[in-house]
Amino acid sequence: MIDLPTYDDVAAASERITGHAHKTPVMTSRTVDEAFGARVFFKCENLQRMGAFKFRGAFNALSRFSPAQRKAGVVAFSSGNHAQAIALSARLLEIPATIVMPHDAPAAKVAATKGYGGNVVVYDRYKEDREQIGRDLAAKHGLTLIPPYDHPDVLSGQGTAAKELFEEVGPLDAFFVPLGGGGLLSGCALATRALSPDCRLYGVEPDAGNDGQQSFRTGAIVHIETPKTIADGAQTQHLGNITLPIIRRDVTDILTASDAQLVDCMGFIATRMKLVVEPTGCLGFAAARQRKAELKGQRIGVLLSGGNVDMARFASLLAP
Repeated sequence: MIDLPTYDDVAAASERITGHAHKTPVMTSRTVDEAFGARVFFKCENLQRMGAFKFRGAFNALSRFSPAQRKAGVVAFSSGNHAQAIALSARLLEIPATIVMPHDAPAAKVAATKGYGGNVVVYDRYKEDREQIGRDLAAKHGLTLIPPYDHPDVLSGQGTAAKELFEEVGPLDAFFVPLGGGGLLSGCALATRALSPDCRLYGVEPDAGNDGQQSFRTGAIVHIETPKTIADGAQTQHLGNITLPIIRRDVTDILTASDAQLVDCMGFIATRMKLVVEPTGCLGFAAARQRKAELKGQRIGVLLSGGNVDMARFASLLAP
């Protein structure tokens, strides 16, 4: 039986990251509110340090290292945002960091990871197993492996984003959160059930990679091939042994969004709210827009999970 984290772990993580992570703004849009006939609150984790919510979980996890672990170093695997989060957190805490990244990761994310001092090891995401590479490096060099989502300290740190949102705006009727491996969603679930227990909580993943939806409905972890989607932060192949039980217990449903819907949301948010949000970060808003008729008159939360996207890529996606 796995000992699952609780809201107390989220609260403890909040204390650890205070003064290190940004308390990101909650934004609203009159245009969105009018379109929905509702109040919509956007938690802007695209404005977090290193550009995504991942800093919360990474810093929380690394801050709990023993002196021996700090001296030996950390290893992580990531398509980009967790990579940057671990590299930056490790630099702040003076811990050597090795990051396993796919060869086709966005150039901006690779450059940022290296810029934060991370030693990048490249692999082929369609042919090689990043988790095995990470375990091998940890065993060979005595490093501590911090996975991107299936870790109690990581997901507890991610849940601080929802904690901040509820503390600022109060209870919500529905809350839409991007879903990859489930670290963000499971952490947000712990905070949601503690601070807004009646809120409907939805995880949202790409149409092309709905392993989380399948796992949620069957009760067992479903493994898929790496999905081909512009939402590179959600190109995970499965949920985790820790994240799935929390999600099944506390989440209302798992929804999906298409790449076309993500592009449309990116364009809307950039044009009307003056925010740069990466495709993965738009998953929650895309699902909420699909369901706006049923959300009328309610208080809605949308978590914008990150803003790390190459500007050339951003422009090409939005080009007519």
